[in-house]
Amino acid sequence: MNAFRFLGDMTHLFSVLVLLLKIYATKSCSGVSRKTQELYMVVFLARYMDLFTDYISLYNSVMKVVFITSSAAIVWCMRRHPQVRRTYDKEQDTFRHVVLVAAAFVLALIFNERFTFREICWAFSIYLEAVAILPQLVLLQRGRNVDNLTGQYVFFLGAYRAFYILNWIYRYFTEGHHSRWISWLSGLVQTGLYADFFYYYFLR
Repeated sequence: MNAFRFLGDMTHLFSVLVLLLKIYATKSCSGVSRKTQELYMVVFLARYMDLFTDYISLYNSVMKVVFITSSAAIVWCMRRHPQVRRTYDKEQDTFRHVVLVAAAFVLALIFNERFTFREICWAFSIYLEAVAILPQLVLLQRGRNVDNLTGQYVFFLGAYRAFYILNWIYRYFTEGHHSRWISWLSGLVQTGLYADFFYYYFLR
């Protein structure tokens, strides 16, 4: 654990809390891509399969549970909550996210650090997380009018990834050149996807 990792975790957690606040306070998911939320739920389920087999720390376990349950709660609200689901704009949220899942899975089978079930799931989650925000960014571009809470949600997601890149750089120089090239490459791709959003976010 270092400051960059902690700040990354906190901005990631804050982004989820902002989105939950928007949904529960306004009883609306307007401007939120359900497809992106479903992708994140798949990411967390694939990455944290070791939750009940490998104990690292209480902090680590709690964060895993929080991200899995919060993503599931968001998807449930958007699909099942009587009021929230009526505000979901299905006609605008049309990105074919199944293609992203398939592409991430194929990449995980080909490019992984070890050809084991757990490592393939981990690589799959990293590749999928890199592009999971795409349906949300496309929806925001189509909608043009971004409300404050949705904008903050995407901003903090981008900040989380930026802090994690700093965390990897820090670990590279302090932990004997520790690196996982899959994380580095996917993280850079993911951060790049936020560049255009950050530009217009700061202009606003």
